[in-house]
Amino acid sequence: MAPLGFIFIGGSVNSAVDTVRPLVWTSSGLEVLDQRRLPFEVVYNTYQNVHQVAEAIATMQVRGAPAIGIAAAYGVVLAGHDRFAKDSLSWREGLETDMGVLAASRPTAVNLFWALDRMRSVIAGLSDPAQNPQQVLEQEAIAIHAADIEGNFMMGRLGARYLQNASGLLTHCNTGSLATGGYGTALGVIRSAVSEGGKAVYATETRPWSQGARLTIWELNQDRIPATLIADSAAAFLMQSGRIQWVIVGADRIAANGDTANKIGTYALSVAARYHGVKMMVVAPMSTIDWKTVSGQEIHIEERDGGELLSESFRGNGSVIDAWNPVFDVTPAGLIDVIVTEKGVVENPGIESMKSLLN
Repeated sequence: MAPLGFIFIGGSVNSAVDTVRPLVWTSSGLEVLDQRRLPFEVVYNTYQNVHQVAEAIATMQVRGAPAIGIAAAYGVVLAGHDRFAKDSLSWREGLETDMGVLAASRPTAVNLFWALDRMRSVIAGLSDPAQNPQQVLEQEAIAIHAADIEGNFMMGRLGARYLQNASGLLTHCNTGSLATGGYGTALGVIRSAVSEGGKAVYATETRPWSQGARLTIWELNQDRIPATLIADSAAAFLMQSGRIQWVIVGADRIAANGDTANKIGTYALSVAARYHGVKMMVVAPMSTIDWKTVSGQEIHIEERDGGELLSESFRGNGSVIDAWNPVFDVTPAGLIDVIVTEKGVVENPGIESMKSLLN
């Protein structure tokens, strides 16, 4: 087991509010904190080939769009090593097949495809067909990992500026160190705001995988940040009580017009927030913005096995009960007040205001 805390790539640790790392790159391979076993066990699994990394992504051992992209980049490093060792002349074709395996592991998180494109660019830059790609691929994966952490610190600072007069903050799903390279996106903003004092933090349980109840609360407890867990269905009542002023969430894909795909339940929170006069903030790196997708209507929404919702007694052949299990939904840009990226902030996002990030 790898220790929690200070083993990580890039960035700098503020040990008071940032001690968790879900991915650790070592000489033995990629160590992945198995998030399915939290909060009961802290177990790191070491993966040494691309198929293991793809399986870790598909089975949600690693989850969160930025972390998925980072893991995929390291998966390409492992694949490049293996393909070159098998055939030093035609390794590129095999490596492209391996990247297809990674791409199929989770279809909604655009960071996955962004990271794979980054690795493809490195491969394309190799002028010698027989050059061993191991070193340059590894350098690129480490750079992606380090830049994610650095960007999260920047988003934390930018987003916290909007929360200076807020006393209560609600977050949904897990968007902290566990979902990124470190520090977090939405939870990174909350970390930064909490460090300035005077904030009450609330977290939804986030059904059906309970990422809030299992991961967010565990992560905040590790860093000794007080928080209150609520049932998903209690969120609107919490807003009605006046205890929160901001809902702060991450994103798995943001369309060019600002429509945002995030964990199922985010859309419902945005509707309730608008009714109750609560502000909505989306926090995500630039790699989450899919400029080729015009609106949220074009975003492919992953649906997982209904058995994740059904108790065992309803899974047999004699049952007439089914379950619908979309794991993301799309929040229209019109229900989002602020989108925070490491390159800047967009207020009242729309097709034109989003373009300001490109400048």
